[in-house]
Amino acid sequence: MGILTRLRRPGTASLYEKIGGHDALEVVVEDFYCRVLDDDHLAGFYAGSNMKCVKARQVEFLSAVLGGPGPYSGTPIRQVHEGRGITMHHFAVVAAHLADSLCAAGLHPDTITEILRAIAPLAGEVASEDIKAVV
Repeated sequence: MGILTRLRRPGTASLYEKIGGHDALEVVVEDFYCRVLDDDHLAGFYAGSNMKCVKARQVEFLSAVLGGPGPYSGTPIRQVHEGRGITMHHFAVVAAHLADSLCAAGLHPDTITEILRAIAPLAGEVASEDIKAVV
């Protein structure tokens, strides 16, 4: 049984509520960034970043995407990621790390799939394929 089991509330509708709300998202995001920063293919994207702020924004962002209270108030997603060389491959690797964090937290596989489906449409806002990589 995962760490989030005690935080989840039964019989809830939104994904935000299914995973246990803000406290649960903080746990997932902490685990997620441990995985991302341990990944040699991704860690460089965060060089020089204030990870406390990055994590707080990620919690806010996921909360908004998953139906939590309040909107995402950060810089627009496209603007934050633009020009950083993030490809669809990077997006897929990050999504896999998120899935692993959600699984480690004890979420049901169907809930994990729902969350990944909610995030998938944002790939075009985050990733921009390098023309050289496509050729």
